[in-house]
Amino acid sequence: MKYKFLDFEFDSASLILSQNNNDIAIRHNEAKLLALMISQPERVFSKEDILAEVWQDKVVSEQAVFQNISHLRGLFGNSAIKTFSKRGYQWQLKSHIKSDTNEIAPTEVNEIKDTPSNTPKHIYTAAFSLIFILVIFFSIYYISQNKTPLPTTEIAYIPFEKQTENTFIAFSNNSDFNFVELSNLDYRDFTATSELKYPSLSAEHPLILTGEFRSHNQQIYLDFILKGPFAQWKGLLSGVSQREVTEKLKRHLKQSFIYDLIGKPQTPELKLANLSIAHQNRPKDFIILNQLIKVYIQTGEFDKAMVMADKLANIAHLENNHQQVGMALLLQSEILTQKDLFELSSQKLQLALIQFELINDLKRQADALNAQSWLEHQNNNYTAIKSSLLKSAELAFKAKDIPRELHALTYLSVMAHKHKQEEDKYLYLQQAENKMLQYELPIYHFAKIPFHYAIFAKKPADKEPHYKQVLEHTLLTPNHWVAQDSRESLVKFYISQNRLDEAQALVKDLKTDNAFNSYLKTILAQAQLQTALFITHAQRTFEQAQLSGNKYLSLDTALLLCDAPNEQINYDFYSQFISENATLHWRRSNKEKLVALNL
Repeated sequence: MKYKFLDFEFDSASLILSQNNNDIAIRHNEAKLLALMISQPERVFSKEDILAEVWQDKVVSEQAVFQNISHLRGLFGNSAIKTFSKRGYQWQLKSHIKSDTNEIAPTEVNEIKDTPSNTPKHIYTAAFSLIFILVIFFSIYYISQNKTPLPTTEIAYIPFEKQTENTFIAFSNNSDFNFVELSNLDYRDFTATSELKYPSLSAEHPLILTGEFRSHNQQIYLDFILKGPFAQWKGLLSGVSQREVTEKLKRHLKQSFIYDLIGKPQTPELKLANLSIAHQNRPKDFIILNQLIKVYIQTGEFDKAMVMADKLANIAHLENNHQQVGMALLLQSEILTQKDLFELSSQKLQLALIQFELINDLKRQADALNAQSWLEHQNNNYTAIKSSLLKSAELAFKAKDIPRELHALTYLSVMAHKHKQEEDKYLYLQQAENKMLQYELPIYHFAKIPFHYAIFAKKPADKEPHYKQVLEHTLLTPNHWVAQDSRESLVKFYISQNRLDEAQALVKDLKTDNAFNSYLKTILAQAQLQTALFITHAQRTFEQAQLSGNKYLSLDTALLLCDAPNEQINYDFYSQFISENATLHWRRSNKEKLVALNL
């Protein structure tokens, strides 16, 4: 049966979901859950009902239910599924049952009734077996057709750095793309100021493409960025001419999943699903493979990430692609560092540097040296740290990459502070500030200077004026990471001093509905002893943190909820979440709270 709701259409037989006639990647159990709920909108499904009817009594945790509910809310909006405390979940969106010739009257969302459901728990078993076979058939058919329709007709592009006239011609409009040139901007300016400039352009141009060409030994290399409302898609391409590389880029950008990833919020799990399908469709696409590895690392699935990194290295070796061999080695090093295998990680970085030197890729050499400095920090070798980061800054300067250059200098300042090098920590922070002045950067860049002074300050009260200065510098970019971190530190400081009015002043004007801002509202409501409001904000924070893939914020919020004085809180769920997801570092940081709560 086919259901229409909002701008979506869902076939509960084939479990295919589409939006505006474009198929959307959705995991099998999510589709089964959607089929279950949309077919009975009057029913409230308990977690036990869902586990029995979707997972058919396989042994899985209740967290699986919550994650699938969260993913569906991420697709259709938070109001799509309502939670009834201690009872379960109910579908809320009005839908129409669609036949081949007409639409039947919409299904209605009924008021919750107190009578328990008598639907047998295994009634769907046979049907779902048939559906599973159909899904496999349609998936294979879809992949074999290799249809990747573009869900947008317009991409604004900023002329690429070192772009020739022939490349301009390649960006002429065609049946796949409607390119709009933003000739008043340039690549370097946009990449260095995008936090400020993209929001002013996004209403008219939500998708903005730019990049930089370079040449070495008769080979052309392209770094490109496609920026969207919720994320950006970056990649590296190479060929014998700018025209050839541009055509490769246009073929790559025909894949519709890219616009789902950057155009709407997606959980890491949903990103993995989309990227896995895309990789199956195009197994030799280096850009997709790189992104898939990065999401595996983000989700902590290091063994899978290493398998994919090995695959990337093998394919790149066969094609004699030094750049992608180097990227594979860089990613392998990151995985090994995450697993505390520092010596092996360093060996991978040295091999990566050799590959990048062969093609004179200065940016990636800078990245490898930056990563090496962390390994040297583990060995308590400040001399080596300083050498690596100064070399990283030098390479970034030669590449005219302002963000990489500034990062190397400010990171060196922090490392000097960690290693008690008092003179160096101020010297390199001052060098970074001088570079910002030289490059005439927007004021939000300068917020990093007082932010580092706050790091250097020993007492919380001494940090306060520096954090205030950060917020003054970021009035136009309140969601920049230095602004968010400084605001959180100030709110916690004011709460610790019982200066709740000042904490309230920082929170009340927050306009963006994201996990960070919801977390501040949560801890403020807790400090004000507003239990109901605290629970509302905390549950919202947990959901948003899960959707955005912020594991540490999810853990912090789960810990707060475990300590909530309210019997309506699902203590078992949040304690189990902590048990299954807490890292060793997070446990050390929260040891006293965990002991107090017997966690």
